[in-house]
Amino acid sequence: MDILQNIFAFIFAIAILVTIHEFGHFWVAKKLGIKILRFSVGFGNPVWGRRFGKDNTEFVVAAIPLGGYVKMLDEREGSVPGNERHRAFNTQPVLSRIAVVVAGPLFNFLFAIAAYWLIFVIGVSGLKPIIGEVKEGSPANLAGIEPAYEIVAVDNEPTPTWSAFIQKCINHIIDEKKLNLTVRDENGQKKRLQLDLTSIKIDDLSKGNLLDVLGVIPKHVDLPPVLDKILPGSAAEKAGLMPGDRIVAADGQPIKTWNEWVKYVQARPEQTIKTEILREGNRILVDLTPERFEVNGKTIGRIGASVKPVELNKSELGIEKYDPFSAVWQGLRKTGEMSSLTLKLMGKMLMGEASVKNLSGPISIAQYAGQSAGIGLTAFLSFLAIVSVSLGVLNLLPIPVLDGGHLLYYLVELVTGKPVSEAAQQIGQNIGIALLVAMMSLAFYNDIVRLLS
Repeated sequence: MDILQNIFAFIFAIAILVTIHEFGHFWVAKKLGIKILRFSVGFGNPVWGRRFGKDNTEFVVAAIPLGGYVKMLDEREGSVPGNERHRAFNTQPVLSRIAVVVAGPLFNFLFAIAAYWLIFVIGVSGLKPIIGEVKEGSPANLAGIEPAYEIVAVDNEPTPTWSAFIQKCINHIIDEKKLNLTVRDENGQKKRLQLDLTSIKIDDLSKGNLLDVLGVIPKHVDLPPVLDKILPGSAAEKAGLMPGDRIVAADGQPIKTWNEWVKYVQARPEQTIKTEILREGNRILVDLTPERFEVNGKTIGRIGASVKPVELNKSELGIEKYDPFSAVWQGLRKTGEMSSLTLKLMGKMLMGEASVKNLSGPISIAQYAGQSAGIGLTAFLSFLAIVSVSLGVLNLLPIPVLDGGHLLYYLVELVTGKPVSEAAQQIGQNIGIALLVAMMSLAFYNDIVRLLS
């Protein structure tokens, strides 16, 4: 079911983002009077097609959902009747051709702005960034951060949730800057601290343990140890555990919170635990043997069961939410921030300052799509916005075959007054295809390595 959800969410996401990108090319071309022959979502053989409009434009959904294209009337791709020559793409002024090329990535950015606008109007909720523990000698400890502190702002910008704080950290790590924090202690007093992130490398982020690198452990929410979902074939199912079971004791030791239970299980891979549970008022004793798992080089036990969600105390929850007008600016700011972050990360990889392992391919993207879709609307919108920004930035890179490559040719034409020769364009196209194949192969290889590990 997870695999099917990932595949469906991936296809749905790519279809939306490709359609938006190609619609940008289509819409601007139509406005400029260029004749559109085909609008295709996907590559390969068409699985659905219809013709619409006075130009009898063919709209197609093709078999391979990894891209799309808009085919315009063009003398370089076939004969053009004399009475329609003025509507061919190649006969348009260079500024018109530039507008058509730029429109695709531009629509990706506009979609991201709209998605972030909706996210901020709905509101992004999460746990407040309240410190539970601080590791001795860590960057957080050296900065003067103490348990029970709440991080209320970074560079005077509010951080109502852990997610908001982590995003600010990522930006500063990429820029190799120190973080100016505003924290609030248990007495409500605010303090200003400086967190040095210059020793943290970009590759540390890919492991997903940024808070551990910073040396902070979030304040735990004491959830009751009640089971929710049980994975098929898991240790929990084999032991006969069921949704709704409450863990009472383990090997005779009382278990009061879910966190206590998780720590107990993780410390005992492949060791049988005499587990006392409460089910419909009856106490039952079962033998539970956690499975062995490797996580970040550490061996832990896992039973394959999730905790039953409960309504959290409002004092522990934060929300990032804006009115519709303020959300427009926040959407613009967030899109610009993510675009800058994407470019900087690409630059770091080219300079060898970040590992190419940070590249993700279709398998990873499909997993993220399925996971975000399973969490809810705002998570899936955030995923779509991030991928849309990535598509916009990637397509503007000056690589032949991509929109940015065509844009480069047209800018040369604008400066020199004559188009780049077809021979030069062909050489550029071959180089561009080779670069894209190499990059996609590397991304796919990274996916396989992640999957196997």
